[in-house]
Amino acid sequence: MTAPAACRVTLLDYGVGNTASVRRAFLRLGAEVDFTADPARVASADRIVLPGVGAFAPARERLRALGLDAALAAAVGRGARLLGLCLGYQLLFEESEEFGVTKGLGFLAGRVVPFRSGVRVPHVGWNRLDVSRGFLDRPGAAGERRRLPRLFDGVPDGSYVYFVHSFVPEGADPADVAATSDHGGPFAAAAERGNVWGCQFHPEKSSAAGRRILSNFLAGESA
Repeated sequence: MTAPAACRVTLLDYGVGNTASVRRAFLRLGAEVDFTADPARVASADRIVLPGVGAFAPARERLRALGLDAALAAAVGRGARLLGLCLGYQLLFEESEEFGVTKGLGFLAGRVVPFRSGVRVPHVGWNRLDVSRGFLDRPGAAGERRRLPRLFDGVPDGSYVYFVHSFVPEGADPADVAATSDHGGPFAAAAERGNVWGCQFHPEKSSAAGRRILSNFLAGESA
């Protein structure tokens, strides 16, 4: 799958993340990539990628200092599609416990916490996704039925993707959990809430499954 004609991705340049590999992945799919820290360009974008590698608090402060947190809120509020990757995924949640409590962007309910004691950290390498667990049209409603998250359209259940992380979301809304993985117990490996999507793993390093996920992000209407 390749990008729709003239599809543009706005990739945030805020000094935190493996942006070169993310940019290359989208270019290979035929998308244009606008690598920017300009809040006005972010606020007016249709598809935005929030990358991230490192610690939560300094990344969150960089977003605030550059005015990108407000720009992201404005873009999402008018229907832009946002994809958070690795640390960028964690920043989508309400707060993190990494080196003290830091408020997140608040697009997704939940708190980012360390892996439980006794689990090898960081969690590095290929791990299996369960894309069939906990994602419902309307949790608790009569006649609820499972639906596949748009993020994983065409991605086989059980696909392997590449992780590098020491923290995971806790208390995520089950309706938002698009996929789980297991490292000392199941954790929310991906989330989808309306036009806000996120992956704890690195789709740009995850072979065919990752390419399909990024293609899904490019496909269709953003709102």
